[in-house]
Amino acid sequence: MANAGLQLLGYTLASLGLLGLIASTAMPEWKMSSYAGDNIITAQAMYEGLWQSCVSQSTGQIQCKTYDSLLQLPGEVQGARALMILAAFLCGIGLLVTAVGMKCTTCLSDNTELKNKVAMAGGVLFIIADKVCALSATSWYGENIRRKFFDPFTPTNSRFEFGKALYVGWGASALAVIGGSMLCCNCSSKAAGKSYPPPSRAAGRPGTDRV
Repeated sequence: MANAGLQLLGYTLASLGLLGLIASTAMPEWKMSSYAGDNIITAQAMYEGLWQSCVSQSTGQIQCKTYDSLLQLPGEVQGARALMILAAFLCGIGLLVTAVGMKCTTCLSDNTELKNKVAMAGGVLFIIADKVCALSATSWYGENIRRKFFDPFTPTNSRFEFGKALYVGWGASALAVIGGSMLCCNCSSKAAGKSYPPPSRAAGRPGTDRV
């Protein structure tokens, strides 16, 4: 029962991680205009995401514009798009695979060993999707923001800082990795603790075989 509860907790964390990845991908605030330095106009704030850029006025009015051309986008934006979509896709497959292998479902109930392996495969998908894809995309994008911010040749009014979407992506990746690790550890500990039936007492006593 404890193993089933651990699986359910890992599945819940991974599901929240998938929702966070989708939200992070859709948010327009991957980077926001910086107010560090002098002569900064604070009447408006600029936000840029993977799909559109927005300008927020001090009056509360927000205007957003979708990017016109994919080929004109910087490399980090194109790469982050592809990696985040791939991460969400792999997490979605991981949810389906893990649901088949969980103890609270009736799928493959006649083969416990195969069911545990399927649940572990789902956990591995979560880890790969977030450590390889989502964390790479957010870290790569964040590193470009940091590098341009400290570049002395970057104009002061063209410097940006980390946006909310990056923090959402990092948090979602952490949740999905933790959930996938819980699924993998649960299945591996179950396999390591496999018990075998004791030998028959009659077979161990001398002289018990009678004609």
